[in-house]
Amino acid sequence: MPDATSVGDAVWREPVRGGYPSPWVLSLQGRERLEAFRLGKGGAMPPLYHLTGSRLTKVGDGTADAEMPATAWLTNSAGLIGGGTLAILADIAFGCAVETRVPASTPYTTAELSLTFLRPARPGGMLTAHGQAIHVGRRVGLSEVFVLDEDETLLAHGTSRLSILPQIPDLPKPPEEWPDVEEPEYETPAPFLRPAPTQEIPQEVWGELPGLEVIRRQIAGELPPPPIHTLTGIEPTEVSEGRATAVMPASEWLNSPAVRLQGGAITMLADFAMIVAAVTKAEPGVSVVGVDLKVNFLRPVVGDGGLLTAKAEVEHAGRTLAISRARIENAEGKPVMLATSSAMFLR
Repeated sequence: MPDATSVGDAVWREPVRGGYPSPWVLSLQGRERLEAFRLGKGGAMPPLYHLTGSRLTKVGDGTADAEMPATAWLTNSAGLIGGGTLAILADIAFGCAVETRVPASTPYTTAELSLTFLRPARPGGMLTAHGQAIHVGRRVGLSEVFVLDEDETLLAHGTSRLSILPQIPDLPKPPEEWPDVEEPEYETPAPFLRPAPTQEIPQEVWGELPGLEVIRRQIAGELPPPPIHTLTGIEPTEVSEGRATAVMPASEWLNSPAVRLQGGAITMLADFAMIVAAVTKAEPGVSVVGVDLKVNFLRPVVGDGGLLTAKAEVEHAGRTLAISRARIENAEGKPVMLATSSAMFLR
């Protein structure tokens, strides 16, 4: 597989698109600023929207809805949308549900989230997430989310804990009338609107080779990378039985309106590495499906292009279930996330 820093036609290497909220937006009460941003009056859509199409669609008192097109861009080598990728959508609903109840000038950050996966997500249609605040105090916010496909079939359920930070003083006051924000025009469609590459590994390959050999051939460039690699740069770089190292550029394309990498995007890397580690334990003809995922955020990540590195290890692998853990470090070697997950072997 090509190195994450040398892929010529990768989407994540293109000039980034999008923008961020105007400084005065944060001076509003949480629900007001979300409404301003949702209505296109608080700032341009963030880079993550242009990359994936994920966006806030509705806010209420303690509630928030989000959507993301289930494009083939989001698929893994099995042709499915990985559970960790759903965290991009879920994290919007998690955070915004709590944000509707925070005071003016008050920022927040995700401290931990967990997801349980009920069904695989397949490309096609629109994915939606419905978030509900459970508790919002002075320092802590709790929320839950339901992720559904276009047929309103429940795909995942999760909970999140957010840290509510001290108020920011001396922010600019909002204008009496919120101005409309004109989105920039680009010569080509947003990445999520383009045709995705067809890079699924054929079923006969999975049926003939053990998972470890499949991943090794993928790293060597003998098998194609998944579309999610072309979109984000995520890829495995080293594997052995029960272990996997994966990297992803901390590209500004993955930035949220908070002007740093979205927590769900970092979660995607952790899940990717842990699933790959579990795949290395799979026999020919055995597929690996994520069951649940829990992550703790240790520090924010700046979208400066430096590589994030996830090292995952299978702690236990039985006949039907694998339990894994992962640690993500930034380009300076500092830890940014700890994660655990369960995956099921389907024969």
